[in-house]
Amino acid sequence: MTKELFLEELQKALYQVSGKDIKDASDRELYIGLGTLLKENIGKNFSGRNKLYRDEHVKQVFYLSMEFLTGTFTKKNLQYLGLYDIAKEAFAELNRPLEKILDEEEDPGLGNGGLGRLAVAFLDSLASLKMPGHGYGLRYEKGLFKQVIYENKQLELPDDWVHNANIWEFKREDESYEVQIGGRIDISGFRNKLIFTHVDYDRVKAVPYDIPMLGYKNNAVNYLRLWSAESYEDIDFREFAKGNFQASFKNIIKAKTITQFLYPEDSNIEGKKLRLKQEYFLVSASIQDLVKKYKDEGLPLADFYKYRVIHINDTHPVLAIPELMRVLIDENYMEWEDAWEITTKTFGFTNHTILSEAMERWNIDLFKEILPRIWMIIEEINHRYIYFLKNEKGIAEGEMLDKLSIISDGQVRMVNLAIAGSFSVNGVAELHTNILKEKVLNDFYNVYPEKFNNKTNGIVHRRWLLNANSELSSFIQKLIGDEFISNPLALEGLLQYTDDSNVLKELANIKHHNKERLVKYVYDTQGIKLSPYSIFDIHIKRIHEYKRQLLNILHIMYLYERLKQNPNLDIVPRTFIFGGKAAPGYHTAKEVIRLINSVANVINSDLTIKDKLKVVFIENYNISNAEILFPAADISEQISTTTKEASGTGNMKFMMNGAITLATLDGANVEISGEVGEDNIIIFGLKSHEVYEYYENGNYNALDIYNSDKELKSVVDKLISKDSITGYETFGELYDLLTKYNDTYFVLKDFDSYRLAHERINDLYRDFHRWNRMSLINIAKSGIFSSDNTIKKYAEEIWNIKPIGNR
Repeated sequence: MTKELFLEELQKALYQVSGKDIKDASDRELYIGLGTLLKENIGKNFSGRNKLYRDEHVKQVFYLSMEFLTGTFTKKNLQYLGLYDIAKEAFAELNRPLEKILDEEEDPGLGNGGLGRLAVAFLDSLASLKMPGHGYGLRYEKGLFKQVIYENKQLELPDDWVHNANIWEFKREDESYEVQIGGRIDISGFRNKLIFTHVDYDRVKAVPYDIPMLGYKNNAVNYLRLWSAESYEDIDFREFAKGNFQASFKNIIKAKTITQFLYPEDSNIEGKKLRLKQEYFLVSASIQDLVKKYKDEGLPLADFYKYRVIHINDTHPVLAIPELMRVLIDENYMEWEDAWEITTKTFGFTNHTILSEAMERWNIDLFKEILPRIWMIIEEINHRYIYFLKNEKGIAEGEMLDKLSIISDGQVRMVNLAIAGSFSVNGVAELHTNILKEKVLNDFYNVYPEKFNNKTNGIVHRRWLLNANSELSSFIQKLIGDEFISNPLALEGLLQYTDDSNVLKELANIKHHNKERLVKYVYDTQGIKLSPYSIFDIHIKRIHEYKRQLLNILHIMYLYERLKQNPNLDIVPRTFIFGGKAAPGYHTAKEVIRLINSVANVINSDLTIKDKLKVVFIENYNISNAEILFPAADISEQISTTTKEASGTGNMKFMMNGAITLATLDGANVEISGEVGEDNIIIFGLKSHEVYEYYENGNYNALDIYNSDKELKSVVDKLISKDSITGYETFGELYDLLTKYNDTYFVLKDFDSYRLAHERINDLYRDFHRWNRMSLINIAKSGIFSSDNTIKKYAEEIWNIKPIGNR
């Protein structure tokens, strides 16, 4: 497409969407017109690709996830269609910068962190590798929440990302399904011919919205199908006429509530009910859709697993297992044994964390109330499962059977159900998978060793290198050609330049430009002046105790105290940048955010330390500002308590952009260290065996460390002393966690090692050649962590799917 043809097609689209001449259109109208133009191109490939899959009865994978952290689509789609440069040139001719038009798009509020970003990375790689794979999720109208920092605290506001409509979705009203919630089950029939009838339930309409997921410059288009909950009933006119306006909307509100927010607060019973309804709504609509489309192809239901793979992303969608059983048995009259064989050959399961809070368990009474038929099916699954364990695996010990049981202590255990009902169970980094096999899920591993495998997470190098860091990408192309775009392992070609002073100098210049871009963003959004000549140390991820933002801010308080004692202290100026959201009900995490912002306010306004220290908290961290943050980082903070982070993907994005990783040997940091070598990563803290020794022996004493390290004690005491560094605010809960409650995440234990690691950073950064050599090696070795490589392993070793060429 030429620039002239592009402008001609854009004008046609504008007439359609706004009835305006191109010169009179607003930025918003130009954005919608641009999307309309692109969707015509995409739609043709979208339709053709789906027809190809149907006609050739292709085996497909369907990825079920409660989160899909997509980021914006328009720029990516322009790039993937090969139209970005033409569009940029065309809009420049109109004197309307393309980037300003693209700013009209909002980040979809469909995810929170790594779980959702990984799900999108997998869809991107599936399409870019021409593999048949799609996603199923929920269309949250208000997202997770919009984070606002007010008086140093996190406030949560609705993230109304669809208020201007999402131009990238296709609503499929005619493909809606009924999801049944609550009610009771009437049983009729005799012996093996029992009939289960669901009555007195709430009907919720699941309406699908499809978002096309493009492959990179290959015309392949898969899809992400998002379900929106709607009521089958309209306003109750009789109640409305009586003036009972609230009652007249009751059924509409009850249904729509299901897809309003991601992760509703579940510290109360109503929140728990809503979370369970959400999870079932997702899987019920998705399974019904999958089975219907499969049957429409005219294929025998007995062969379902030969043509469909359903992959469960963590425990949230595990109810898909009993839901498939329900659909096969109740709606397609299949015998239990046949349905169970199909089910257990259809599902793959990824575990993303060893934290007990994420290994979902549901109260039986709540479960029976919300999902009466699913409860009956799970009860039967468990009955037969226990029989299998006793009679085929020879497990007789009551304690062991209880550990393996899906139902125990008045709860339904979702991880146990996932393992029993899947043919594959994978961890997401080598260390994580080993912990699952040897510790957390060892009992299951002993029963099903053949099910367990590792698939280390990956990232989309097209977004996090080509898109987010175009200057670096262009420089790499000049050095080694463009093979790395389609084969990221080719980045290793950069290793030939590790001692080329001109290359290292240009690499440093590119980093500086990216830091200047971040400096402008921070000033424009927060009014804080930063120096791009300082070390940019960035810690961006979900706020959680195990991710140890507390360790980071305590060390900053320690540095500040040293600078106050000696303003002439010889250190390289540091800029510490945080970003991330705390769950609304997670008080401790919100206290950490309050501490960070309180300390930042004091440090940033203190002229006596001569700008040697700055602290910034990025409000409402999302994909769009992440694309500015990752390329600007000198230091990547990956400091989780060892054994707690399953993998991480932020560590990979930073590495790919040339940041040096400061890390514990946790998650994928272990593999990063193995790739770059110990000289090109900065490791500190407890090792996994040391952490487990403390757990097993119970001999960790935080107070001993607190009392024996005067400098550390001085910093920790400031949490309760109304010191100036905290803005005269107190943080007694954080103090108690570290001292009274024995420092669960070993912040005090690792503090000294962390402090020494930062001193090493100070020395390394002064050595220009060595620092930039380390940076180049990290970039060169990052290709292994592309999600393209990860997906190839899933496809070959779990899903058994293959690339499908276009017709």
